[in-house]
Amino acid sequence: MQAETIAVIAFDQISPFLLAMPCTVFRDDPTRPDAPRFRLLVCSAEKRTMQSSAGFAIQTCHTLRDAEQADIVIVPSWRDPQELPPQRLLQCLQAAHKRGALVVGLCLGTYVLAAAGLLDGRPATTHWGWTDDLAQRYPQITLQPDVLYVDDGDVITSAGVAAGIDCCLHLLRRLHGAEVATHVARRMVVPPHRQGGQAQFIEMPVGRSGAEDRFGQNLEWVQRNLDQSHSLDSLAARFMMSRRTFTRRFRQVTGSTVSDWLLNQRLARAQRLLETTAKSIDQVAQDAGFGSEAALRQQFNKVLKTSPTRYRREFRGNSTTQ
Repeated sequence: MQAETIAVIAFDQISPFLLAMPCTVFRDDPTRPDAPRFRLLVCSAEKRTMQSSAGFAIQTCHTLRDAEQADIVIVPSWRDPQELPPQRLLQCLQAAHKRGALVVGLCLGTYVLAAAGLLDGRPATTHWGWTDDLAQRYPQITLQPDVLYVDDGDVITSAGVAAGIDCCLHLLRRLHGAEVATHVARRMVVPPHRQGGQAQFIEMPVGRSGAEDRFGQNLEWVQRNLDQSHSLDSLAARFMMSRRTFTRRFRQVTGSTVSDWLLNQRLARAQRLLETTAKSIDQVAQDAGFGSEAALRQQFNKVLKTSPTRYRREFRGNSTTQ
């Protein structure tokens, strides 16, 4: 399989951390000969040597001309939402997108995609502190202010720093499957998968009490027992809370509704099983808690825009185990 070329755009006063996020996710892993390979290019939007926001210099070997030919172009941020990006950068993104490249805007990088006209009539998000400004400046965008990232096919945008990591892992998962993305997340010591529709704000207290530890332990139990039937009432009873208190607390802790969280956990389990085992589609559906092959197929088509059989064919590794 030919390695995808990924261009990450750098510019003067860029945050080194934000620049490093996509580079860390998509770097080659020498410890895994079977890992997917990427041709990762850091491309300067301006001069070859730039000053980072941390005060040290960053030198690149690649330019926007290289980015125009990439399979994926990632804009990891922008230095000032009030500053219109250079016309040459906007033209690069337009040309790459027109040629068929997938274009990604992380955090304030959404502003750059918006200025290039790539978000007109599309859903998008950005850092919560700038959503009102983005909506006023670019009213043609269908803004989704409360989510971690928005995948609209050939254009992806994300919220702030941690959501940028989630977005890159989502893209890796989309390209090469759940097992590969989970391995990279484990290497980075971050959650393997947070669904894009999860809220940017998760209202966790600073200190964890015994009750919060019990809540987390119960969540882990549910993750280990996804094959069982779970209703709102049965889960509230297990967590020893009223239905109303449980739903409110669940949203505070996970940033998601109970039904959405369960669906996403089950989809993730099904993806892993399809990639790493030879179990039948019906058995995967049972083990992941969907109950039937038809229900599994319906959710795969709705959420992942593919069928379980096609997903397995595309992402299953060379070695499988029962």
